[in-house]
Amino acid sequence: MHRMEAKSILSAQNGMNLCRGCLHGCIYCDSRSTCYQINHDFEDIAIKANAPELLEKALRSKRRKCMIGTGSMSDPYLPQKDVLALTRRCLELIAQYDFGATVLTKSDLVLRDLDLLRQINRQQKAVVQMTLTTFDESLCRIIEPHVCTTARRAEVLRILHENGIPTVVWLTPLLPWINDTEENLRGILQYCIDAHVTGIVCFGIGLTLREGNREYFYRALDRHFPALRRRYEQTFGEAYEIVSPNHARLMRMFHETCSAHGILHSPEDCFRYLKELPEPFEQLTLM
Repeated sequence: MHRMEAKSILSAQNGMNLCRGCLHGCIYCDSRSTCYQINHDFEDIAIKANAPELLEKALRSKRRKCMIGTGSMSDPYLPQKDVLALTRRCLELIAQYDFGATVLTKSDLVLRDLDLLRQINRQQKAVVQMTLTTFDESLCRIIEPHVCTTARRAEVLRILHENGIPTVVWLTPLLPWINDTEENLRGILQYCIDAHVTGIVCFGIGLTLREGNREYFYRALDRHFPALRRRYEQTFGEAYEIVSPNHARLMRMFHETCSAHGILHSPEDCFRYLKELPEPFEQLTLM
């Protein structure tokens, strides 16, 4: 891990990444793609040491309250104390300046900041987004080797619900011939139902591959699923979008299940929910 000084922190969509790189080791990770220009070893985490100062300046300059997001490229709950301290300080600033917050993670360490998330949710709105891909625990350890298992993440979702924190699940990616099965999808959806999630983001059954993450993914296939690399290459070639042969059937099941349980299930509806702040409450006065 090393420190860096960032020039800015918030994107045009009010998202921020507090570090560059990751230690989770997920075999499908898009953040490894060369287009993101990470010019150091991906596992050598670069933390943006001046992120709190940049965030405070940005929040002070905003004329309207909004949701501030983090975690789209690098998990804000990597198990290094410097990363965890940085994440907490930024949430403290979001609470101090009365903004909303949403975090995207695969880690149960998000519960360390439950007090702040509850405070932000009382003042404005706090949403925790959690990625779930693999119901089978032994398979999860292969696909996402250095992060808590899906069962633990589902437990975290239930704890958040019990504390009044709304949640959104990212159901992506489901890898062809690995976890693109009805059994896997049913298991994950049941976790979501039990945890009373607000929405599930799913772009389809499959994954994306491009330079950088494609090579890493294929090396993982060579280690754990040696017969699959050739099948991927013959079926998909150099395609960016890798669509599962089971896409249509599983997506029907996904939409039907979500509709039956009142779960948001289109990306547009989920993103709208993640961006919306509650309407300000105006207290009526007696004349």
